[in-house]
Amino acid sequence: MRPVRILLVEDNEVFRDALELLLGMRADVEVVASVGDGATAVSAAIEHRPDVVLMDYRLPTLDGIQATAQVVAAVPDLAVVALTASADDAEREALLDAGAVACLAKDQELDEIVAAILDAAPAAAG
Repeated sequence: MRPVRILLVEDNEVFRDALELLLGMRADVEVVASVGDGATAVSAAIEHRPDVVLMDYRLPTLDGIQATAQVVAAVPDLAVVALTASADDAEREALLDAGAVACLAKDQELDEIVAAILDAAPAAAG
């Protein structure tokens, strides 16, 4: 089984680099691109065709809700897993309505985040 291909969308460079490093040590996932804003997320999703986009909620240019909706519209066969430090219930609901398949907190264990990524990956990745 090939690794699940991930596009990482996170504006906090330190957190993005740390997550990329941690995910990079795993055999079951592969970070194919890493970007820092919502608008770039859309073009990166089209270019790299990941299985899963790990999407931050608070982003410059487009927020996570707008970016999720545009990514899903542009590449319908990928899954979006939202990752947020501070979204309230209404914001989480909006992320799911925009097309995210899961909404996780940034302080969850890496294994939980990876499990959500693996669960979200389209069957084509398996």
